[in-house]
Amino acid sequence: MSLFAFVQLEFPWALGPADGRYLIRGHAGQPSHVLVIGTLGTQERRRRPSRRRARGRSAEPLPDPAPVVTARVTLVHAEPLPHSAAAQKWVSSTDLDAEADRAILALNRVLHAHRTATMDPHTREVTRSQALVIRAGVGEGEAVAHGRWSDAVELPRPVRLAAGRRTSLLRPQERLAAVLGGRDVALAAEELTLRARADLDAGRGREAALQLRIALEAALAELVPWAGDTELRERLHELRELREGVGKAADSALLGGLDEATSVIVGHAIGRLEAALRVRTSVALG
Repeated sequence: MSLFAFVQLEFPWALGPADGRYLIRGHAGQPSHVLVIGTLGTQERRRRPSRRRARGRSAEPLPDPAPVVTARVTLVHAEPLPHSAAAQKWVSSTDLDAEADRAILALNRVLHAHRTATMDPHTREVTRSQALVIRAGVGEGEAVAHGRWSDAVELPRPVRLAAGRRTSLLRPQERLAAVLGGRDVALAAEELTLRARADLDAGRGREAALQLRIALEAALAELVPWAGDTELRERLHELRELREGVGKAADSALLGGLDEATSVIVGHAIGRLEAALRVRTSVALG
């Protein structure tokens, strides 16, 4: 009986790819994992409205919540564990939080490929904190694929950061109210920087470098009205000094993958750009 290590996650929406098994290859094309995607619940199928009812039907007050789709994703290691003792040790001694993080990266790789293949910009990647449940354990390959295992544990969901310098500077609820109330504005540079960060965290260095170049240029233009603040003026000076390195990194990305030194430059520049945008938020909110 061959036992395989796995991580399983559930999300309260359909992820995008069709239910099934997806082989993921790693270094030199060697199989690394099998990703099993399944749907646990589906919304009630409604008949297509006739022409007479094209405008919909009457809505009752205090409606019950609509049923939602739950997607279950199981990432199974391609290589079996050598024996049952090794399987027990994997569950008891492995850094399961790190395994869950790797599972998220693998799943996001599949979701990114799905978004590209379908040309659907609204396919979204996921985070651990969005999962309803996270399990890690061992089991027979076919059994695990059907949601059964020999030994597993349920991991605690990560707690979103509720305190600390970054959160206090951003003051997200206050910022949201200010933007919606017309007292502040969401900058294009902020959205572009978020995209660059998402690409970098997902290991898409080329995309991050290309996104960073336009994010930096947007920030240098958009932050000028707040340059009267001493700290932000210093941040703008720092960003201008990063311009040449960021441009070279983007040029390299156009030709192929980034080397380690260039990747470090991109990561550092994204961090400094994020810092400048946080200062701008602090200044704008007063």
